[in-house]
Amino acid sequence: MSEEILFQKLGRVFPAGTNLFKEGEVGREMFVIQSGKVKITKKVRGEEQVLATLGPGEFFGEMAILNNKPRSATAATLEECKMLVIDPKTFELMLKNNIEIAVRMIKKLSQRLQEADDQIESLLYKDANSRVVHTLTRAADAYGKPVEDGIMVKMTVEDLASKTGLEVPQASEILLRLEKGKLLKMVPDGLVIAESNRLRKYLEYLSMKEQFENIE
Repeated sequence: MSEEILFQKLGRVFPAGTNLFKEGEVGREMFVIQSGKVKITKKVRGEEQVLATLGPGEFFGEMAILNNKPRSATAATLEECKMLVIDPKTFELMLKNNIEIAVRMIKKLSQRLQEADDQIESLLYKDANSRVVHTLTRAADAYGKPVEDGIMVKMTVEDLASKTGLEVPQASEILLRLEKGKLLKMVPDGLVIAESNRLRKYLEYLSMKEQFENIE
């Protein structure tokens, strides 16, 4: 079935700034983005943290269909979005009739679980520098690609900020310090980490420093 026919059957257009659902609400729909961007946020210690910014081809809201529990996060459009809105019955039919969709979803859910574990671990660090370095070492191990100068990680400053619960200027400042220390290099396509082992040792140093600073 073509994308046009799918959109005619299941598609909706949402203006920028639309709250699609809120954390704690009961939901019975999932969404597949065809165009535009959506922000996923969650309350952590009373503060709103950005968990992810999703674009075309991404899906979200599926857990409400799979486990019939309240929404675990909040979703809002950052710009006008065209999306497929899928109810439980349609979702079940899609999985039964197309094994490729089922496999892709399982792989994506598995990836999200790993990313969520990494993000939770990162947010446990009180120090912003430690959060950034921890996130970068995990990213290098998970999907970094060897290049001439080190390991390429395709991640923007905005991505890094959302993963670490920091503001973009704060994440940018930390990256500049790491670049000055020759631990990484910022390039148009992302970040080139000189050596993941050096970055890991720096994280160990930051962790020890944080522990000893807490001793009175």
